[in-house]
Amino acid sequence: MNKYDINSLNDEQKKALYETDGVVLVTAGAGSGKTRLLTHRICYLLTEKHISPYNILAITFTNKATNEMKERVREMCDHNVWISTFHSMCVRILRQEIDFLDGYDKNFTIIAENDRDKIIKEIVKELELGDDDVAKIEHHIDNIKNKGLDIEEYFLSLMRYGNERALKEYMRAVFMYEERLKKNNSLDFDDLLNKTLFLFQNYGEVLSRYANRFQYVLVDEFQDTNLVQYKLVKLLVSVHKNLFVVGDEDQCIYSWRGANFHNIFNLKNDFDNVKVFKLEQNYRSSKNILSLANNVISNNKERLEKRLWTEKDDGLPPVVYSAFDERDEALFVATEIEKLREEGYKLSDFAVLMRINALSRPIEEGLLAYNIPYKVYGGLKFFERAEIKILLAYLSIFVNKKDEISLLKVINFPRRGVGDVAINTLKLEAEDGILNYILSEKFKCHKLYKKLENFVENYRKLDKERENLSLYDFAKRVIKDFKIDLEYAGKDEENINKSRNIDSFLASIKEFEAENEGATLADYLSGVMLKSDQDDMEGDGYVSLSTVHAVKGLEFRVVFVVGLEEGIFPLSRAMNLPSEMEEERRLMYVAITRAEEKIYLIHATKRFMYGKSNYETESQFLKELNIVEKNLPKPKEKKKKEDKAQEFFDSGLKVGDKVIHPRFGEGEMLDISADGMVGKIDFSGNVKELMLNMAKLEKMED
Repeated sequence: MNKYDINSLNDEQKKALYETDGVVLVTAGAGSGKTRLLTHRICYLLTEKHISPYNILAITFTNKATNEMKERVREMCDHNVWISTFHSMCVRILRQEIDFLDGYDKNFTIIAENDRDKIIKEIVKELELGDDDVAKIEHHIDNIKNKGLDIEEYFLSLMRYGNERALKEYMRAVFMYEERLKKNNSLDFDDLLNKTLFLFQNYGEVLSRYANRFQYVLVDEFQDTNLVQYKLVKLLVSVHKNLFVVGDEDQCIYSWRGANFHNIFNLKNDFDNVKVFKLEQNYRSSKNILSLANNVISNNKERLEKRLWTEKDDGLPPVVYSAFDERDEALFVATEIEKLREEGYKLSDFAVLMRINALSRPIEEGLLAYNIPYKVYGGLKFFERAEIKILLAYLSIFVNKKDEISLLKVINFPRRGVGDVAINTLKLEAEDGILNYILSEKFKCHKLYKKLENFVENYRKLDKERENLSLYDFAKRVIKDFKIDLEYAGKDEENINKSRNIDSFLASIKEFEAENEGATLADYLSGVMLKSDQDDMEGDGYVSLSTVHAVKGLEFRVVFVVGLEEGIFPLSRAMNLPSEMEEERRLMYVAITRAEEKIYLIHATKRFMYGKSNYETESQFLKELNIVEKNLPKPKEKKKKEDKAQEFFDSGLKVGDKVIHPRFGEGEMLDISADGMVGKIDFSGNVKELMLNMAKLEKMED
């Protein structure tokens, strides 16, 4: 159990800890113990400065970091403090204060990203704009919301330089989007921040309530704040002016969603007497790994000078592998994982990191070939599955009766014969929203009533009983009474998987209820919408296969960085843009600093992507790493095959040979690739593709 012990901090951490008043900026390198510093500072305020837990606010960027900090503070000094992400903090404030905003109430729904896209596409169609206008309108919405701008002022400023007619249509589309959300009593993710900022800026009593309450505000990952978040922080500390921020501009990798690491520098301009401390001692990685990280990031110009160091040993040198193609790359990763597992490493010790999701398929096939369990992050999340979205929509309409976005997902599921024509009729006739209309007495005379009678009666009955049921029991009743479970009653694999997902969904509600006493259905739905990939990155039973973005803040004993080729990592679009190239380099820095003990850096000579095969050039980052000692793999000797121009590996095996593998047992060689590198082997019905230059295969005597 962690205990509150100031002596567990290093000298620089202690200096930052003791500076409790005013504004403090800590530039904390990767793995430098910032979570330890933040939790100790909270406990120091509570126990030494005798500040009430009620008067402290800590803001993080992921649910995982939030939960970790809460748990540590409870263990160290037995207190519960308001610790949350920016978005969760704003949801909590809005549930209390949104009634100040005309047209909204506390039962608002948070819409998913794909629902946002759907609404924009509908508006584009209504305005008779082109398909290519969808992305442009989304871009304008993102710009407006990430910077907290007024819609009309934003577009008027653009009209001085751009196509006035087109921009007027885009402005109209953005206003329509906002009105559609308001009609549904719904907010998108950016609204959570923007509406809170609007309340703080325009309603003094709301700001006063929170700015007076929070005597001390702490912010983690400050380099990832956007302009709206920065403004929120400034307002929250406007009374007591005690702000403690921890950040690392070298790990700012979210500029594409508005993150601005310049906020670290802006802090010095916006506050007086900002005290700055540097954390450079790393507790995570070996000296060899830190050397790589320092070498690559030193090529960036826009940063505060710092160099990570550690008291750990040199550790193993990096492994640099030049793969023939993406299949060779994938099978190399799989065989190395197998070797390390034999040495005692667990599956959860490994992460395979890539710049873009498009590289995952060959890696997955390589892991499957060796029966290595894995999970992919950055892809389809559990709560984005079709059957789960249906359940969330059903629950949402009980919380927010104005939520027509959710209602239209479920009104004809299971099928009730209510098609698009009928839905358009309801939209036109319903003055007070579709749900209120179909629940009204006058709807009983409507021609659609018979089709919706069962839906209406079930809704009325469950809505009355909801307050007397636990969240878990209510969700079970919704699934049963609306016959959702019967839709997935088939015995085929797809329906079995969907039924299991529904069981997992119910389990998540039960778990949430147990951990959050007194929480409401609205609280559960908000929590689901604010989930991230990292929330599920736990457990010992699989290898993590992920984009670099999705693993920031995590650490693994062994890291494979794949696809280190020009145009892939770094991306081609960054080549002639210094600011984007610096962000690519920060991504490389983040990838390297996830590793504790061992790192593999892999590039392919040839790669099949986007429908064609291309010869690749190794990433410039490999040169920037300035690797002195390489732990290169030693494949068996290759020799030229006389009738081939390409390299050919001679394993001494041929199709039909009987072989034995230490893990898979006896098998028969079914096929050998043209370059001799890959063998397809049938191990008693379990067909595997193995790298013949690495697999521990022995030919069996006839």
